[in-house]
Amino acid sequence: MSNYMIAQLDELKPVECPCGLSRRAFINPENSAATLHIVDTKEETQPHYHKKLTEIYFVLEGTGQIELDGKLSPVKPLTAIFIKAGCRHRILGKMRIVNICIPAFDREDEWFD
Repeated sequence: MSNYMIAQLDELKPVECPCGLSRRAFINPENSAATLHIVDTKEETQPHYHKKLTEIYFVLEGTGQIELDGKLSPVKPLTAIFIKAGCRHRILGKMRIVNICIPAFDREDEWFD
């Protein structure tokens, strides 16, 4: 792998995820550092958590709420949310968000109660 990667997110095929549809950049077996996703959320997403993964959500479009460990907080464009590993979370409201995953996203690290 070279010292950089470039992704054209509008050309990536969306995949279903607990939050809606996600376009995932920098998913590569040689990359364990971080990934970036553009997510078009469902109206009400499924609560989940990660044991290893920290996420940063950045709201681009839409309004609603985020539930973090049972507490609801309003969100709107330009809201940023830092979600540590172990924090149960979900989105309420249709939005487009940027999701930065540290370390790189691992489908095996999605947990549901």
